[in-house]
Amino acid sequence: MQNLFTRIAFFKDVSDVDFEKFERRCLWRRFEEGETVVDYEDESSDVYFIISGEVRILIRTPAGKEIILAEMRSGQFFGELSAIDGVKRSANVTALTRAELCIMPAAVFRDIIFASRTSCDKTLKLLSGRVRELNHRLAELSVLDLKHRLYSELMRLSHPRTGHPGERAVTPPPYHHILAARIGCRREQVTRELSSLTAEGIVEKTRGALVILKPQVLQTRLQEALREESRV
Repeated sequence: MQNLFTRIAFFKDVSDVDFEKFERRCLWRRFEEGETVVDYEDESSDVYFIISGEVRILIRTPAGKEIILAEMRSGQFFGELSAIDGVKRSANVTALTRAELCIMPAAVFRDIIFASRTSCDKTLKLLSGRVRELNHRLAELSVLDLKHRLYSELMRLSHPRTGHPGERAVTPPPYHHILAARIGCRREQVTRELSSLTAEGIVEKTRGALVILKPQVLQTRLQEALREESRV
């Protein structure tokens, strides 16, 4: 019978650990769209590996405002911080689509990391990358105004548009309140800035995407804003 761990992308190239002895200690579960996977202050310390589907991770401020930290999809995982330090959850994770996840107890995750140099190295690099990304977003929130934070988020969410060299697209087109939750502002502010970009001919809304017609303009504006900040 095929080892179930071969379905976990993170471990596909790990050969220095015997996964069979860990298989039965993990739970494989499906979640429906909109179902809560992990809630705030959850007492568990499991690690969740996404086999299929997509989830959204967000935090809530004491005032009740929700801020989206990330969306994750097949091949990624979350929950490793609680598995490492034992501190209760500080975020909510909700399934954006139907999803299947492997739920790995903290003890199993730690046993694998301690037993496998390859897994340990990959985990350290992944955590380093997440810290760098969070530092980058913190810097944006600290030094950029709303419209430049929106430019940066659109560039981060977008991908090259097939058949249209030089253009990028965000698919599906993001809801304005979602963009607002990602950059820390109100929905009305996002709507106003996107309307301005549309009037300038920089972005265009289609049925299936928000198209960035002139991504180089957004990139130039971001670079100029950062240069101006460095002079202050």
